[in-house]
Amino acid sequence: MPSSECLRQVLTVAQMQAAEQALVDAGTSVDELMLRAGKGAAEWVWRIGGGRPVTVLCGPGNNGGDGYVIAAEIARRGGAVRVVAPVPPKTDAARKAAEAFRGKTIAEADKADGEVLVDCLFGSGLSRPLSAEHRALLRRLRMEHTHSVAIDVPSGVGADTGAWPDGMAAWDCTLALGAWKRAHWSGEAAVKCGTLKLIDIGIGDTGTAERVSGKPKLARPAWNAHKYRRGLVGIVPGAMPGASVLAAHAAMGAGAGYVKLLADGPTAAPPPDLVLETGDLVRLLADDRLGAVLIGPGLGRDEAARLRLAAVLGSGKRLVIDADALHLLDDDLLEGADTSRIVVTPHEGELAKLCNSFGIQAGSKGDRSVALNQSTGLTVLAKGPDTLLAHAGGVHYFPQGSSWLSVAGSGDVLAGIIAARLAGGADPATAASEGVWLHHEAARAAGVAFSASALAQAVTEALEHFL
Repeated sequence: MPSSECLRQVLTVAQMQAAEQALVDAGTSVDELMLRAGKGAAEWVWRIGGGRPVTVLCGPGNNGGDGYVIAAEIARRGGAVRVVAPVPPKTDAARKAAEAFRGKTIAEADKADGEVLVDCLFGSGLSRPLSAEHRALLRRLRMEHTHSVAIDVPSGVGADTGAWPDGMAAWDCTLALGAWKRAHWSGEAAVKCGTLKLIDIGIGDTGTAERVSGKPKLARPAWNAHKYRRGLVGIVPGAMPGASVLAAHAAMGAGAGYVKLLADGPTAAPPPDLVLETGDLVRLLADDRLGAVLIGPGLGRDEAARLRLAAVLGSGKRLVIDADALHLLDDDLLEGADTSRIVVTPHEGELAKLCNSFGIQAGSKGDRSVALNQSTGLTVLAKGPDTLLAHAGGVHYFPQGSSWLSVAGSGDVLAGIIAARLAGGADPATAASEGVWLHHEAARAAGVAFSASALAQAVTEALEHFL
């Protein structure tokens, strides 16, 4: 039985092919692997279909062979199933699977309407775009069926990049075979693959550094805890102090024992449950009790903001850098800073700005995030519908959060949560990961069409969920 870590690994196409070959070299036949994949997938198709007619679209390769196995298993259970095979099988394993299917196979899909469409045309190994003919066939079949299930990855999707073919509709469910692929968690595919399920075929731990983030298990404060042991968070306000106050409320909800606003000039009076300290910022940052410092929300981008960021980077504290501060960050400011203690939390535009500042070339979101981490040593939490974390230990992917998180101030709330976890003793990668899970759970608790302040108020409920 594979370990839970094994089932969290995310493999590239080349890594998956190597992992399958390792099983074959160890004595498992390709036919047996196809049976494991097909029968495992058929179980989910059977549940989704609920006895309704199923159409399996089979291609010429081993992904098509999986489809023939699925069809045979559905038929064995008494289900109505037919196979559409615009191209005959071309691999030995696929031919054997096709021969074992005794049901109806048609080359043309003129009368292939039904309830459940299963896409086994091409899998993760496809290295070229779909032909116009295959694209039109898929589009038509999707329109003619009520439910849709893709096997491994939807046909035409870039398994290593998450690139989604223009004009292709989203799928209801995608059944990953053997291991997760990047497309299940990143790029446009991450939001269009639908519900994700993993079919175990016996792939062992490949040692990859890319994993799906596991749900955290957080702890209540120790019996002898006090406000400093729970974590003192310092937040540096700027031109728009409201954003800092929003982050501060989120930090308190995420478990911080004490939150201070550290201002080097006049600022609006904070709410009564926040402490405002004013004065020389370097002096304020010298407090040894500070567990973490957050800078960026509402900071501004002028010279005064740059000086504040320089002071924070020179403090040696564990840092969360967000929002405006990401537009100011560059090699000069990072010189001499211990970047292993710093989390940056860019959205797509801020990631582009950071990559420009540090000479990172264009590529996928994951490639750019990894390159930024490797170039600077920063822990990079690249936010968005396909949030990912690039750190010294590898890359972590996350289940998609609520689309209602697309509201102004949501990022300030996330930054405050991460600062609280960091101040409480978590390492930067763990703090960032816990922050994402708490952020997503807070959105669930907040319901629909919430404001950022309502999201911040829901962080306490989210924290309780993980205790």
